[in-house]
Amino acid sequence: MPHDWIIYAAFGVLVCLLLWRVATQRNVNSAVAGNRRASLIILGVVALAFVGWQGVRLLGVGATIADTEDKTITVFAAASLTNALDDVDRAFTKQSGIKVVVSYGASSALAKQIEQGTPADVFASADLQWMDYCAHKKVDTRVNLLGNKLVLIAAKDAKIDHVTIGPGFDLAKLAGDGRVATGDVREVPVGLYAKAALEWLDAWAAIEPKMVMAEDVRAALSMVARGEAPLGIVYETDAKIEPAVKVIGVFPDNTDDPIIYPVALTANAKSDAVQYLSFLRTQTAKSVFEKYGFNFLVKPTS
Repeated sequence: MPHDWIIYAAFGVLVCLLLWRVATQRNVNSAVAGNRRASLIILGVVALAFVGWQGVRLLGVGATIADTEDKTITVFAAASLTNALDDVDRAFTKQSGIKVVVSYGASSALAKQIEQGTPADVFASADLQWMDYCAHKKVDTRVNLLGNKLVLIAAKDAKIDHVTIGPGFDLAKLAGDGRVATGDVREVPVGLYAKAALEWLDAWAAIEPKMVMAEDVRAALSMVARGEAPLGIVYETDAKIEPAVKVIGVFPDNTDDPIIYPVALTANAKSDAVQYLSFLRTQTAKSVFEKYGFNFLVKPTS
């Protein structure tokens, strides 16, 4: 459709050439030739007006198509949100017509990309620390949207069924000669939470040499699912979506370091991102997040 104007223009030119040829043929008296030339001028003006009108119409259609194609926003989101957020995004796109492109990964890596200027409209972090980091850089709005729990997992066919995690819990003894997988305890949120929880239980010093650090929580989950590590510390929501693992223990809530997922627009967010952020607070989004095991921390909107 954007190239239809070429057809109309070519049509107009051909008509004009044909009429001019007829008008200039020999053996045609001057009066007839004059009449035909007059007809040529009238038809030419009509043809040009028609082509111009079609051009304006098609430019408008092209602008509408461009606007539609531009209705896309980019979201940077913690890896642990993958399944739930994919479902939420499908519901949002169906309602609004706005496409959502998501880049999942460790919140630490995503925050650094935003700092370096990588285009993004929304940032959904798995902890407050990395949102705070961005708040001093590029992020200008935020809401603490979701909560989660930390769990200890093992392979589905592991002999260990259940352990109580509390004061005196000896994770190092439970791991034996094996390793415990989690996110990088230096910067990946699940690793930061795991280290804080183990320090609170006075179990960190003994287990630290046996920890294996992954790039994000989904990578740690996969290590246990594939049998590369007998134990892992991940979020409860991640354990729920992986059939090859089972939860053998739940870490007690640490009120000094709760697991919170803040969400915010970036400083250069498109206007459509405002609508997306609002959708994340709706009852529709709440139902999806809770289905995957997240705690919804805000009062849902209609």
